[in-house]
Amino acid sequence: MEEPNIEQAELPLTEPFLAAVAEAEKLIAGAEFIRDDHDLAEGYDYLQGSIAAVLQLSRAHGKSHPYFVSSTGPYTKMGLDNPDTLYYHANVEPTGEYLLTGVRGNTVDLSFQVLKGDYTATDVPGGEDAFDDRRIEIAEDGSYTLRFGPPKQNPEPNYFQLGEGASMLAVREVYGDWNAERKGSIRIERVDTIGTAPAESDVAQIRKRYRAAGRMLLTRVHTWFNFPKWFYLNLPVNTLTEPRLTPGGLSTQYSSVGHFELADDQALIITVPKSDAPYQGFQLGSRWYISLDYVNHQTSLNHQQAQVDPDGLIRMVVSARNPGIANWIETTGRALGILQFRWQRVGREMTAEDGPSIELVPFDKVAERLPHHAHNQIDDAGWRERIAARQRGFAERMLG
Repeated sequence: MEEPNIEQAELPLTEPFLAAVAEAEKLIAGAEFIRDDHDLAEGYDYLQGSIAAVLQLSRAHGKSHPYFVSSTGPYTKMGLDNPDTLYYHANVEPTGEYLLTGVRGNTVDLSFQVLKGDYTATDVPGGEDAFDDRRIEIAEDGSYTLRFGPPKQNPEPNYFQLGEGASMLAVREVYGDWNAERKGSIRIERVDTIGTAPAESDVAQIRKRYRAAGRMLLTRVHTWFNFPKWFYLNLPVNTLTEPRLTPGGLSTQYSSVGHFELADDQALIITVPKSDAPYQGFQLGSRWYISLDYVNHQTSLNHQQAQVDPDGLIRMVVSARNPGIANWIETTGRALGILQFRWQRVGREMTAEDGPSIELVPFDKVAERLPHHAHNQIDDAGWRERIAARQRGFAERMLG
C-alpha cells in the first residue's frame, strides 16, 4: 500500500480560497454605495451566499460526467436573478457531445444558452448560442430530445453546435403562476461517458478546486459590482429606458432598466401596457445587483401576478411605505436600487409604446395620481394573502 505524502497533506490546502474570501470581504466592506449597517449587512449576506455558491460549483466542475446544478437561487444570488426563473447549468466542452432529455412542462418560457468561461456568448453562426423552445421539436406529450456537440455535415433535427470555447450550457425555466404545479423536467448526459464512473478526486485535484473557487468568488464580486455601472448608473436616476434587446442575454428577450433613489416620503408610479408577450416581469434589485427578498415581500410582479386596470395598463407604486394598493412594489427600506423590466419569448420587435412611463411623486399624492385608485386598493388582510401566496408558491417550487 502506498504511503501518503505527509508533507503535501500538511500544506494549507484551503489557503488560496481563504485569501480570496478575505479579499472579497474587503471589497464588500469598501463598496462606495454603502450608507448604513443595513446596506453592509446585506453585502455580507451576499458574500455568504456567494461563498456557498462557488464551493458547490467548484465541486460540480468536471466535464466528463455533467449534470445540471442550480446556477443562482434565493440563497446564492447573483446577476440580478429573476424571481420568476429557475436557473440551471451544466459544464461542457466543445469536443464532447451531449444529450438533453426533458419535458416542456407549463413554464411560460424555456430557453437554452451556451456560454464561454467568461460568461459571454461563443458567437456560433445561426444564433445557436441562445434560443427558446420554439427552435426545437417537441412531441405532443411535451417531451423533447436535444443534442449539443461539435460541427456536423448533416446534423439531425434538434442538434446544436457548441462554439469555440464553450464551457457551460445554461437553462432557464420561467414561471408566471408561482402556484401552478411544476410539470417540467430535464437531464443531461455526455454520450461517450454515460454508463461509466468518473475518476475519484485526489488531493491535487481538490487543491485545484479550492483555487478555482477562490478565483470564481473574486470574479463574481468584481463582475457584478461593475455591471450596474456599465448598464444602469449612467442613466438619470428615477428613469427607465425604452425596451431594448438585453445585452448578453437571449435573442428573444427585451428589457427596460433604470435605478432609483427614493426618500421615505417619495414614490415612483410606473405605468406599462399589459404585454402580448408570453412573459412580462418587473423587479427591484439592490446595488449588490441581486434581487430583493421576493418571497416575503412584493418586490416583483409579473404579468399574471399584477393587477391590470380597466384601461389595460398596469400601474405599480415603488415606495418604502405601504400605499394600500395591490401593485405596491416594496423597497424594503432601501433608498438606492435597480429597476428592471423583462419581456421574454417575444414574437416581434418591441417599441417605446410597449415600454413603461415613470413619475416621481410625493408619497401623499399617490392616490390622486392613480386614475383607478378605487380599483387598486387593498386592505391589510388582502395584502397578507398576497404575501402568503408568494410564500406558498415559492415553497412548492423549490421542492419541484
